[in-house]
Amino acid sequence: MLGVSGPTPVSGGLPRLVATDLDGTLLRSDGTVSPRTARVLAELEEAGVDVVFVTARPPEWVDALALAVGAHGTVICANGAFVYDVPSRSILSSHVLEAGFVASLVTELRAALPAASLAIQGPGGLLSESHFPLLWPSGPTWRQAATVESFLDVPIGKLMVQCAATPPAELLGLVAEVLAGRATVSHSGVPGLAEVSAAGVTKATTLARWCAARGIEARDVWAFGDMPNDLEMLGWAGTAFAVAGAHPDVLDAAHRVIGANDDDGVAEVLSAALAAVRD
Repeated sequence: MLGVSGPTPVSGGLPRLVATDLDGTLLRSDGTVSPRTARVLAELEEAGVDVVFVTARPPEWVDALALAVGAHGTVICANGAFVYDVPSRSILSSHVLEAGFVASLVTELRAALPAASLAIQGPGGLLSESHFPLLWPSGPTWRQAATVESFLDVPIGKLMVQCAATPPAELLGLVAEVLAGRATVSHSGVPGLAEVSAAGVTKATTLARWCAARGIEARDVWAFGDMPNDLEMLGWAGTAFAVAGAHPDVLDAAHRVIGANDDDGVAEVLSAALAAVRD
């Protein structure tokens, strides 16, 4: 890890693609895109640099950011489970959990964590058990039922696990133990929440697939993040940036530590890079 650095750009001019996490990284703490950040993103598009948002957010939570995603409007959602096109409000590709596997996994999780409450992230909204504590304002397409098995007929982007009887610091390890490598468990920054995706599906793998289809190599990508679910993406990209205040593991993994999200750290780096190219 390098120390917190100023706006001096990385050598070598601009990347071909900027991949950035949203919450805690690009967005301010109130969930908004600052005017400065929106302006810099638009300037990147004009300079021919693709910008892809890579987030744990579900598709229905990115429509409000439509004006900031640029001409292509591509967002990798739900930790890589869905590639979403904002202008057309459509799913371009899905990498989901198989329903039969989820049914078996739910049984195993309940045996290991009897107090667990579960939810499914589908392409159209959160589908949760009635006792699953909602950590976010409920959306109009969200539904609840007595058990999560009621929702196995939708594409399952993520299985979400909470357990009030388990210390938050232990939950991910316990869920990973049950999974035994059969699926991917991640931590997106919400205490006491484990998120399970299909085996091999992460922000990094979906981003790498998206880039490969366009002839973009990892060395030509700048990635920005703040939480453990960003680690693989940061490790894959040619240049990795962590915002100040990021998770310690992310700070250790980054090539550079930049300003905090509330200080428009991402925009500061990108603005300096654009200025350097113009000079």
